[in-house]
Amino acid sequence: MTGAAEQMKGRAGRLARLMPSGPSTAARTPFVLLVVLLLAGGLISLLLLNSALNEGSFRLSRMKKQTTELTDEQQALQRDVDSYSQPDALERRARELGMVPGGSPAFLDPDGTVRGVPERATAAPSPVATPSPAAGPAGGPAEPSGAASSGAPESPAPSPADSAPGPATTSPTVPPTSSGR
Repeated sequence: MTGAAEQMKGRAGRLARLMPSGPSTAARTPFVLLVVLLLAGGLISLLLLNSALNEGSFRLSRMKKQTTELTDEQQALQRDVDSYSQPDALERRARELGMVPGGSPAFLDPDGTVRGVPERATAAPSPVATPSPAAGPAGGPAEPSGAASSGAPESPAPSPADSAPGPATTSPTVPPTSSGR
């Protein structure tokens, strides 16, 4: 057996000479540290990337919520505009302001002649009576002094177009071709 032990010793001796045990551990330490640092750096960079993506996701959801709220507000405002733009709403608001529907229109030609007969717009009696601030003792409207109690509306003052002499009064009346609406 001594021959096998010497042979082992000889083989181990040759291996020991080829790969010494002392310097090999010192050569592995920087490599192991490098691998550990690379792994730690990779994990930290993944953590930072994940945090940035989550922040972007929260920001995106916040902006989507804000967009939804602004869209709802825009639609509500558009509904308000549409309700104010309806013909019956426009007519009601015009009556509240004291406006009355116009009569048949008259048109001016480029040469200065008037087509149609200009008429003064008169107010039809309002279906809803509003109490006036100068109400009489019985709750009815107080008549101003000198007002006619015949019930006939006062005739409006003549407009300059009614009293203007010239081709406007002598031109033939031609009905308009469009309603203007």
